[in-house]
Amino acid sequence: MARSSILRSLVLRRAMLNRVRPFSNNLTSHSFPSPPQSHSSLFASLAASTIASSQLSLFHHSRSLSSASAPSDVVLVNSEKQFNDILTKVQDNSLHAIFYFTAVWCGPCRFISPVVGELSKKYPHVTTYKIDIDQEEMQGTLGKLQITSVPTLHFFQNGKKADELIGADVARLNHITEKLFK
Repeated sequence: MARSSILRSLVLRRAMLNRVRPFSNNLTSHSFPSPPQSHSSLFASLAASTIASSQLSLFHHSRSLSSASAPSDVVLVNSEKQFNDILTKVQDNSLHAIFYFTAVWCGPCRFISPVVGELSKKYPHVTTYKIDIDQEEMQGTLGKLQITSVPTLHFFQNGKKADELIGADVARLNHITEKLFK
Protein backbone atom coordinates (compact mmCIF):
# COMPACT_ATOMS: atom_id res chain seq x y z
CA MET A 1 0.00 0.00 0.00
CA ALA A 2 2.81 2.40 0.91
CA ARG A 3 4.58 1.56 -2.36
CA SER A 4 1.56 2.63 -4.42
CA SER A 5 1.22 5.88 -2.42
CA ILE A 6 4.87 6.74 -3.02
CA LEU A 7 4.58 5.89 -6.71
CA ARG A 8 1.41 7.97 -7.04
CA SER A 9 3.03 11.01 -5.38
CA LEU A 10 6.12 10.71 -7.60
CA VAL A 11 3.99 10.54 -10.74
CA LEU A 12 1.91 13.52 -9.65
CA ARG A 13 4.99 15.55 -8.70
CA ARG A 14 6.60 14.82 -12.07
CA ALA A 15 3.45 15.78 -13.91
CA MET A 16 3.10 19.05 -12.01
CA LEU A 17 6.75 20.13 -12.11
CA ASN A 18 7.62 19.11 -15.64
CA ARG A 19 4.18 19.54 -17.12
CA VAL A 20 4.50 16.23 -18.90
CA ARG A 21 1.75 13.93 -19.96
CA PRO A 22 1.60 11.12 -17.39
CA PHE A 23 1.22 7.43 -18.17
CA SER A 24 -1.14 6.55 -20.98
CA ASN A 25 -3.36 3.49 -20.99
CA ASN A 26 -1.04 1.91 -23.56
CA LEU A 27 1.79 0.63 -21.37
CA THR A 28 4.11 0.14 -24.34
CA SER A 29 4.14 3.80 -25.32
CA HIS A 30 6.54 6.28 -23.79
CA SER A 31 5.62 9.58 -22.13
CA PHE A 32 7.06 12.60 -23.88
CA PRO A 33 7.04 16.21 -22.67
CA SER A 34 4.12 18.21 -23.95
CA PRO A 35 3.90 21.91 -24.58
CA PRO A 36 2.88 24.11 -21.62
CA GLN A 37 -0.67 23.35 -20.59
CA SER A 38 -3.51 25.41 -19.23
CA HIS A 39 -4.69 24.78 -15.68
CA SER A 40 -7.64 22.70 -16.91
CA SER A 41 -5.46 20.44 -19.07
CA LEU A 42 -2.94 20.15 -16.22
CA PHE A 43 -5.82 19.02 -14.01
CA ALA A 44 -6.80 16.45 -16.67
CA SER A 45 -3.19 15.20 -16.73
CA LEU A 46 -3.13 14.88 -12.95
CA ALA A 47 -6.41 12.98 -13.00
CA ALA A 48 -5.05 10.65 -15.68
CA SER A 49 -1.89 10.04 -13.66
CA THR A 50 -3.97 9.23 -10.57
CA ILE A 51 -5.92 6.67 -12.58
CA ALA A 52 -2.71 5.22 -14.03
CA SER A 53 -1.06 4.96 -10.63
CA SER A 54 -4.15 3.29 -9.17
CA GLN A 55 -3.94 0.79 -12.02
CA LEU A 56 -0.29 0.23 -11.09
CA SER A 57 -1.28 -0.39 -7.48
CA LEU A 58 -3.54 -3.19 -8.74
CA PHE A 59 -0.50 -4.67 -10.46
CA HIS A 60 1.56 -4.53 -7.26
CA HIS A 61 -1.31 -6.11 -5.32
CA SER A 62 -1.07 -9.21 -7.51
CA ARG A 63 2.40 -9.86 -6.07
CA SER A 64 0.74 -11.38 -3.00
CA LEU A 65 1.00 -14.76 -4.78
CA SER A 66 4.76 -14.40 -4.90
CA SER A 67 6.78 -17.53 -4.50
CA ALA A 68 9.38 -15.72 -2.42
CA SER A 69 8.18 -17.32 0.80
CA ALA A 70 6.94 -20.85 1.09
CA PRO A 71 3.86 -22.04 2.94
CA SER A 72 4.70 -23.51 6.36
CA ASP A 73 4.24 -27.12 5.17
CA VAL A 74 6.81 -26.70 2.41
CA VAL A 75 10.50 -27.26 3.19
CA LEU A 76 12.88 -24.71 1.66
CA VAL A 77 16.06 -26.16 0.18
CA ASN A 78 18.89 -23.65 0.37
CA SER A 79 21.96 -25.46 -0.95
CA GLU A 80 23.09 -28.18 -3.30
CA LYS A 81 24.38 -30.26 -0.38
CA GLN A 82 21.02 -29.99 1.39
CA PHE A 83 19.20 -31.00 -1.81
CA ASN A 84 21.49 -34.01 -2.35
CA ASP A 85 21.05 -35.12 1.28
CA ILE A 86 17.25 -34.86 0.98
CA LEU A 87 17.17 -36.70 -2.35
CA THR A 88 19.32 -39.50 -0.92
CA LYS A 89 17.05 -39.75 2.14
CA VAL A 90 13.91 -39.89 -0.06
CA GLN A 91 15.41 -42.61 -2.27
CA ASP A 92 17.00 -44.68 0.52
CA ASN A 93 13.92 -44.63 2.76
CA SER A 94 11.39 -45.08 -0.07
CA LEU A 95 9.57 -41.87 0.85
CA HIS A 96 6.90 -39.86 -0.97
CA ALA A 97 8.09 -36.38 -1.97
CA ILE A 98 7.50 -33.49 -4.32
CA PHE A 99 10.40 -31.33 -5.46
CA TYR A 100 9.09 -27.93 -6.58
CA PHE A 101 11.59 -25.94 -8.68
CA THR A 102 10.61 -22.27 -8.83
CA ALA A 103 11.82 -18.69 -9.14
CA VAL A 104 10.63 -15.47 -7.50
CA TRP A 105 10.44 -13.64 -10.86
CA CYS A 106 8.34 -16.39 -12.52
CA GLY A 107 4.66 -15.48 -13.04
CA PRO A 108 3.41 -19.07 -13.49
CA CYS A 109 5.33 -20.02 -10.31
CA ARG A 110 3.52 -17.29 -8.36
CA PHE A 111 0.24 -18.60 -9.78
CA ILE A 112 0.81 -22.22 -8.81
CA SER A 113 2.61 -21.64 -5.49
CA PRO A 114 -0.59 -21.41 -3.37
CA VAL A 115 -1.87 -24.62 -4.99
CA VAL A 116 1.37 -26.43 -4.09
CA GLY A 117 0.99 -25.13 -0.52
CA GLU A 118 -2.59 -26.42 -0.30
CA LEU A 119 -1.57 -29.82 -1.66
CA SER A 120 1.20 -30.07 0.94
CA LYS A 121 -1.47 -29.58 3.62
CA LYS A 122 -3.88 -32.01 1.94
CA TYR A 123 -1.23 -34.76 1.74
CA PRO A 124 0.77 -34.46 4.98
CA HIS A 125 2.45 -37.85 4.37
CA VAL A 126 4.15 -36.32 1.30
CA THR A 127 6.95 -33.84 1.95
CA THR A 128 7.14 -30.92 -0.47
CA TYR A 129 10.56 -29.37 -1.05
CA LYS A 130 10.85 -25.94 -2.65
CA ILE A 131 14.00 -25.11 -4.59
CA ASP A 132 14.69 -21.58 -5.89
CA ILE A 133 16.56 -22.04 -9.17
CA ASP A 134 18.29 -18.67 -8.86
CA GLN A 135 20.40 -19.80 -5.92
CA GLU A 136 24.01 -19.82 -7.03
CA GLU A 137 24.70 -23.08 -5.17
CA MET A 138 21.98 -24.97 -7.10
CA GLN A 139 23.24 -24.47 -10.67
CA GLY A 140 25.13 -27.78 -10.86
CA THR A 141 22.17 -29.78 -9.62
CA LEU A 142 19.79 -28.03 -12.01
CA GLY A 143 22.01 -29.01 -14.91
CA LYS A 144 22.16 -32.65 -13.80
CA LEU A 145 18.38 -32.80 -13.38
CA GLN A 146 17.86 -30.99 -16.70
CA ILE A 147 15.66 -28.29 -15.13
CA THR A 148 15.28 -25.86 -18.04
CA SER A 149 11.90 -24.35 -17.23
CA VAL A 150 9.96 -23.28 -14.17
CA PRO A 151 7.77 -24.21 -12.51
CA THR A 152 8.91 -27.83 -12.64
CA LEU A 153 7.72 -30.42 -10.14
CA HIS A 154 9.25 -33.87 -9.64
CA PHE A 155 7.03 -36.42 -7.90
CA PHE A 156 8.63 -39.27 -5.98
CA GLN A 157 6.57 -42.26 -4.90
CA ASN A 158 8.25 -44.81 -2.63
CA GLY A 159 11.63 -43.22 -3.30
CA LYS A 160 11.41 -43.41 -7.11
CA LYS A 161 10.64 -40.61 -9.52
CA ALA A 162 7.09 -41.36 -10.65
CA ASP A 163 6.11 -38.26 -12.62
CA GLU A 164 7.11 -34.75 -13.65
CA LEU A 165 5.12 -31.59 -14.31
CA ILE A 166 6.51 -28.65 -16.24
CA GLY A 167 4.37 -25.52 -16.20
CA ALA A 168 1.49 -24.22 -14.12
CA ASP A 169 -1.17 -26.77 -15.10
CA VAL A 170 -3.28 -26.89 -11.92
CA ALA A 171 -5.63 -29.62 -13.20
CA ARG A 172 -2.71 -31.90 -14.06
CA LEU A 173 -0.99 -31.09 -10.75
CA ASN A 174 -4.12 -32.13 -8.85
CA HIS A 175 -4.50 -35.25 -11.01
CA ILE A 176 -0.89 -36.38 -10.49
CA THR A 177 -0.92 -35.85 -6.72
CA GLU A 178 -4.27 -37.62 -6.35
CA LYS A 179 -3.14 -40.52 -8.53
CA LEU A 180 0.18 -40.99 -6.71
CA PHE A 181 -0.52 -40.07 -3.10
CA LYS A 182 -4.19 -40.68 -2.24
